[in-house]
Amino acid sequence: MNTSTTSSYRHKKVRRTVTVLAAAAVVGVFSAIVADTLKVITEHYEHDFVHRLAENQYLIFFLPFIGFTTIHILRQFLFKNKPNKGIKEVLDSINNGGKTLPAYKIPSHYFNGFLTVIFGGSTGIEVSTVVATASIGALSSHKVGHLNKYRTDLVCAGLAAGVTALFNAPIAGFMFAFEVFTRKRNKTHLAALATAIFTSYILTRYFFYVKVFNFEVTVWHKEALPYFVLLGILAGFNSVFLTKSVLFCKKFFGTLRNDYVKIIAGSLIISTLIFFFPSLYGEGYSGIKNLTSITQPSDLYILLPFVVILFLKPIATSVTLGAGGDGGVFAPSLFIGAFLGLITALTLNYFFHLDLIALNFIIIGMAAVLSGSIHAPLTSIFLVCAIADNYVLFIPIVIASLVSWLVAHFIFPYTVYTYKATV
Repeated sequence: MNTSTTSSYRHKKVRRTVTVLAAAAVVGVFSAIVADTLKVITEHYEHDFVHRLAENQYLIFFLPFIGFTTIHILRQFLFKNKPNKGIKEVLDSINNGGKTLPAYKIPSHYFNGFLTVIFGGSTGIEVSTVVATASIGALSSHKVGHLNKYRTDLVCAGLAAGVTALFNAPIAGFMFAFEVFTRKRNKTHLAALATAIFTSYILTRYFFYVKVFNFEVTVWHKEALPYFVLLGILAGFNSVFLTKSVLFCKKFFGTLRNDYVKIIAGSLIISTLIFFFPSLYGEGYSGIKNLTSITQPSDLYILLPFVVILFLKPIATSVTLGAGGDGGVFAPSLFIGAFLGLITALTLNYFFHLDLIALNFIIIGMAAVLSGSIHAPLTSIFLVCAIADNYVLFIPIVIASLVSWLVAHFIFPYTVYTYKATV
């Protein structure tokens, strides 16, 4: 009798595990489709609008207003008039027992993220994708009765698959779920993550894969190690500035009770900033690509516009999010890090004749600022290595990312995801 009972229990356990893994595979497929299609159409229309701005730069005074207004109308009449809280709502779903992510979060974040970026909002689609794909995982967990107890596993599987698809970075997808959302280590959880990530990676690799950047990294020199530490320290300060800017603007715009005042004010600020500094438009990846062609200037005054952009990007991102845009700090952190890395390398070369490789500092800066912004150094390390499509800079990236994370955590031990939840 006991043997029979034990056998029956094992059979049920195996069957449930197989069901969870099957659900995770389906989540991985749908998450990849959501992430990849959002990436493709956003890049297409963002480039189209940037091209139109080159023909008539005054269009910028209309585009953000159109984007924010459309998002407001959709939110009010189609998406239950509830604001999108980004990563925080996923954390709430995981940490608060019975609370789940409703199905409307999938189209809500998909379309709002798309509209925010293509109309000039100075952020990216990464957080919109993460929440949408996490919602796919949550939806799958309550479509089959006994899967509800595995909701956290499937939510994490969805968001990990989303990050994997966006950057073709499976290890970064896994680390993001582990560092930011849950530290669960049981076999079912790990297997669900691995299954969703694998299906997402395969689908993306063979049907949607396009390199985000074409970096040609060949070598780094150990003599530059102290300067990588310096870059990490500077990145930590910049990360905190980004975090506090976002928190301040969200609080400030939250005091504006009239939604249209909020939209008009936010649109006007963003339009003005982009009018004078076009690289602040959207996620800013084209601005990062342009940095790779810059050589050592004969006069540091040439770097002044880059310093101004470094300061203005957190403000533009914060206003975008405060005024009702959908997004987060992923793309802005990469953008800020790239500019910080370039400025650091060229300034050190100018004053100390160090012959530092600017491209290396651009890439390392991207990882360092992202690490300090989201307090997830492992995610940042493997994500930027995936972006660079090699591990030549792995050691410098590790050093700068860890230093940035420690500095940022020491100055301000919260991220834009955790601040309101803990204070």
